[in-house]
Amino acid sequence: MDLGLDRERRLTAPPEDDPKLVGWYRYGASPGERGTAVAVGHLDTDSGPAVFAGLPELTRGRIVKARRADGRIAVYTVDKIKSYEKAHFPSKEVYGARGRPELRLITCGGSYDRRKGYSGNVVVFAHLTAIH
Repeated sequence: MDLGLDRERRLTAPPEDDPKLVGWYRYGASPGERGTAVAVGHLDTDSGPAVFAGLPELTRGRIVKARRADGRIAVYTVDKIKSYEKAHFPSKEVYGARGRPELRLITCGGSYDRRKGYSGNVVVFAHLTAIH
C-alpha cells in the first residue's frame, strides 16, 4: 500500500489490522529505481508477530527481494542494520537521496510501553544488486 507523511511530517505505517501488509513511501523511489525506496511494516501487533518480525535479526550481506509493479524482482544486499530512538531519528541519513538504487526497511524497535508504543525504530540499509 502507499504511505505518506502525517501532520508532523513523519512517515506513516500500514494499519495494524493487517499485520502482513508492507507499505511503500509513495514519494520515494520505486524498487530498482535510482534513489531510496522505503518500505514500512509492523514488528508485531496484538495478534502476534507481523511481516517485519525478523528484521532486527538480519545481518550484513543478506539478500532482500522486492516484487516490482512490472512483476520483476529487485534484489538488494543488506549493508547495515541500525536502531534509532524516535526522538533522534536521522531522517536525512535514512530517507536522503542516493546516487544509486537503495532500499530502507523500517519497523518498530527499542523498548515497548503499552501506552506509547515502541521507543524507536529498526532500519535496514541495502543497495540494489540485481533485477530479475
